[in-house]
Amino acid sequence: MGAPPPPPWRPFELLLAGLFAACWLVILLDLAGLTPLAGLLDMGLYPLYGVAGLAGTLAGHAFVFRARSQPLPAQRRLLLLYLAGPPAVPCLLRAMAPPAAQLQAPLVPLWTIGVFAVFFTVPLLLRRSSL
Repeated sequence: MGAPPPPPWRPFELLLAGLFAACWLVILLDLAGLTPLAGLLDMGLYPLYGVAGLAGTLAGHAFVFRARSQPLPAQRRLLLLYLAGPPAVPCLLRAMAPPAAQLQAPLVPLWTIGVFAVFFTVPLLLRRSSL
């Protein structure tokens, strides 16, 4: 009998899941008007896209590293965590921008998710090309 596979979620990943869920919850509360975030942080677009790219790269590499030793159902749960969670951070940072900046560029949260997705995909493609 071989060794059992490692658990699908480690304590650090549970902590990340809680952090990302809290970020998404704060964003939803802001959209509902219960927690006004606008104007709390004046971050330019280049640093924001940098945060999205960094989050995508880290999440992509972490997913590739963790998913390689997991069965398919556990890989799907990990993919959900690493693909849906980290975009909450740049979206939350954008929700904290001044209202005038948000009105001038209303599609920035969508673009940050796109930047995240591109940088998330690169480690997956590199892993597939090395197999």
